[in-house]
Amino acid sequence: MWRHFAARRRRGKMAAPGESGEAAFARRIDPSREPGLSPEQRRLMAQVEYAQRQRALQRRLRSRNVLLALGIGAVTFGIYGYTFYSVSQERFLDELEQEAEAARARARARAEGAAS
Repeated sequence: MWRHFAARRRRGKMAAPGESGEAAFARRIDPSREPGLSPEQRRLMAQVEYAQRQRALQRRLRSRNVLLALGIGAVTFGIYGYTFYSVSQERFLDELEQEAEAARARARARAEGAAS
């Protein structure tokens, strides 16, 4: 297992022990089949692998969460901005005010017509 990580770090070929000049690919080992490892060493290797998988998963989730938060924020600000834009263009209160003024003017005209 450790040889596998060392090969990954170097990003290429690794010279096999005892060979000079020739590069061999690092082979992945199975700790359960590796001779000379105690049960405690196998357990520690399994713990390290589990911790590495958890860190990789957390990194992936963190980036997804950031993208999701940015998306939700963009939608929220878009709705907020559109709402302000559409409300600023509404003129229905102005039209109601004009109709009320016209109704008052008609009422005054009728009152003057009836008074004369």
